[in-house]
Amino acid sequence: MTEFTPVSALIGGALIGLAAVALMALNGRIAGVSGIAGGLLSNTEGDRSWRWLFVLGLLIGAGGHELLRPETFELREGFPVMLLIAAGLLVGIGTRIGGGCTSGHGVCGISRLSTRSLVATITFMIAAAVTVAVVRHGFGVGP
Repeated sequence: MTEFTPVSALIGGALIGLAAVALMALNGRIAGVSGIAGGLLSNTEGDRSWRWLFVLGLLIGAGGHELLRPETFELREGFPVMLLIAAGLLVGIGTRIGGGCTSGHGVCGISRLSTRSLVATITFMIAAAVTVAVVRHGFGVGP
């Protein structure tokens, strides 16, 4: 899918915002996916169950969308496996160094007017642009 669809983007953004507000209001937690996933194997029983439910909701939501609109999911081939592994590791390291991911900082942190989250989100966006330029032009991996 290469065409921008503002209606689905608006609906998706509203649902992400609603989920973030609901998690904060009902559980007192920030909806940062890296932090939620990072605590899946915690020793605290009550803290672990809501995290599993949150991740399950992400999987069910994506699976439901794929069932309703399979044309929006495109299998992409031709990416070097080592590049994918390196990218995954760098994302994990970056979320640890940055104290969170784009959902925690970009959605929840900026909405709370956090300067730290604003700086982190700007850093994420610059790093993303540089990464796209390097991968596309340096490694020759196209869209």
